[in-house]
Amino acid sequence: MRTQTLAEIDKRVLWHPFTQQRGWVDEEPLIIERGRGCTLYDTDGNAYIDGVSSLWCNVHGHGHPAIDAAVREQLGRISHTTMLGLSHPPAIELAQRLIGIAPAGLSRVFYSDNGSTAAEVALKMAFQYWRHRGERERTGFICLRDAYHGDTIGSVSVGGIELFHACFGPLLFDAWQAEPGDAAQLDGLLREHSGKVAAVIVEPLVQGAAGMLIHPDGYLSQVRALCDAHDVLLICDEVATGFGRTGTMFACEQENVAPDLMCVAKGLTGGYMPLAATLASERVYEAFLGEFEELKTFFHGHTYTGNPLACAAALATLEIFEREHTLEALEPKIALLGELLDEHVAPLASVRAVRRRGFMVGIELEDFPAAARMGHEVTRAARRRGAIVRPLGDVIVLMAPLAISEVQLRCLVATTGAAIEEATRPALSAAA
Repeated sequence: MRTQTLAEIDKRVLWHPFTQQRGWVDEEPLIIERGRGCTLYDTDGNAYIDGVSSLWCNVHGHGHPAIDAAVREQLGRISHTTMLGLSHPPAIELAQRLIGIAPAGLSRVFYSDNGSTAAEVALKMAFQYWRHRGERERTGFICLRDAYHGDTIGSVSVGGIELFHACFGPLLFDAWQAEPGDAAQLDGLLREHSGKVAAVIVEPLVQGAAGMLIHPDGYLSQVRALCDAHDVLLICDEVATGFGRTGTMFACEQENVAPDLMCVAKGLTGGYMPLAATLASERVYEAFLGEFEELKTFFHGHTYTGNPLACAAALATLEIFEREHTLEALEPKIALLGELLDEHVAPLASVRAVRRRGFMVGIELEDFPAAARMGHEVTRAARRRGAIVRPLGDVIVLMAPLAISEVQLRCLVATTGAAIEEATRPALSAAA
């Protein structure tokens, strides 16, 4: 009997996220076997530049010796212990480090597993905060149009991407949607629902899953001021924007904004292991303090909350930021990225817009029929040239690891431009 290949087994037993499986089984899957630096290798030994940081989370490259060593060292102690009623050194040390680099006023760290759960935690904290304050009417949330905060029920409820979220409508709680960048409209919503809003939740500066939508300068600080004026909590979701993606450690820093709650994940462990955190202000934390019988406890937790291996990886990641001066080294690469996009991508006839903040890039293509799957065709063309990119519909996302070399960055952008040209040329020719 013939032994089945990995590709055949994959098609028989796996169900991939955000993937139409009927299309998946019609194509030869790319199976990644190993990685080194900013390069991924498939099971046939072919090399690819990791142009999306393995879904926006890899920071210092694959197989970084310092993170590898930290995880191995922690393995020699303990791989997991619960934080329900116990604690452990890596979780304590990491919380202290996070508070040290977070916006001023954030003083408590609550661990979870991924970006969605970090957002869920923030929403539940905000909801329960007002109950403890005696303002039980404050149960609503304001989010932004085209927002994305994850795929669990609470995080989807404050999401605004119809493609992802519409069919789950009956499961969700209602949230009011504000127009991104329009502070006056947000002010109107806060006035209209005065006394009913628990928190405003935003992705600061960039709405990633919406196609890298960039907020106008000053908008985030206006949101903070409005939350203060209406006595509403501000939740900043830094899952995608945190850990250097916009050029600073956290996007909030660029407008000197300190939220009441901040969600982090993805780059927290350098892309090594699942770990998330929700950082809270002391004002929020203190509302949960009381006698046992008052039932003010935050009744929420996860089995792998604060996993020691993940915390060890995160500590190593933060140490690398300091030791290798990652953010300082990123500045010239951000400038180079802009020049390369202007040269290789922006002039293409099939490109409608190039949106960028720091190292976060969305390349919006002209309108093509949905059946053409043009974004997907671009990714296939890029793979043939040795680069991994990923579309959000017909927006091609580039978000390379911060550690990418200038040589690889040049190659990645040139490859992306060539892939866009190859994939879209037949459609443009037919329309001419």
